[in-house]
Amino acid sequence: MYLGQQDGWIEVVTGVMFSGKSEELMRRVRRALIARRRVQVFKSHLDDRYAGVETVSSHDGSTIQAVPVSRSVEIAEAVRRDAQVVAIDEAQFLDEGVVTVANWLADCGVRVIVAGTDMDFRGEPFGPIPSLLAIAEKVDKLHAICVVCGDLASRNQRLIDGRPAPAEGPTIQVGGSESYEARCRTCHEVPSVDRGQTEILISKRL
Repeated sequence: MYLGQQDGWIEVVTGVMFSGKSEELMRRVRRALIARRRVQVFKSHLDDRYAGVETVSSHDGSTIQAVPVSRSVEIAEAVRRDAQVVAIDEAQFLDEGVVTVANWLADCGVRVIVAGTDMDFRGEPFGPIPSLLAIAEKVDKLHAICVVCGDLASRNQRLIDGRPAPAEGPTIQVGGSESYEARCRTCHEVPSVDRGQTEILISKRL
């Protein structure tokens, strides 16, 4: 890495599914390319929706080429010494080491653009995104529109056969509009006996 040629930083684009995170990442990458910056794009190998595993895709069909990775260390191993901008999409699927890699790249003078969902389908912090939000110089949280009431959506509603998925399901389950909806806090549903008991306990304490 060519140290000292520029100031590096981390910027995170996060929010609910269908809010345009990947589209915004692609917009920033394209502007960097227009500015003649040397850019590399990575993405989690788990996301093979739409145009395939070697592209970053938005829900409107826009794509850019990307290198699929299964571990954060693969980004550190593959990044070119002259890279000026490194973009990472679907970062919620990567391990916590992506926080170290992003910090290292920024310290080396690289502009790091990260996109990922900050909450899982239960409405809980998702993977390394919360840590990336904490260390980023710039954060943009995007919202979609709740499909139930039309308000701003901040939650990912997982569906099974059209009904809300139970909280006991796996945290990582890749899918599109057939498996997920964007919903607001009020309309978000996560049925669970354990969650119901927790809510009863909280109400009693209050």
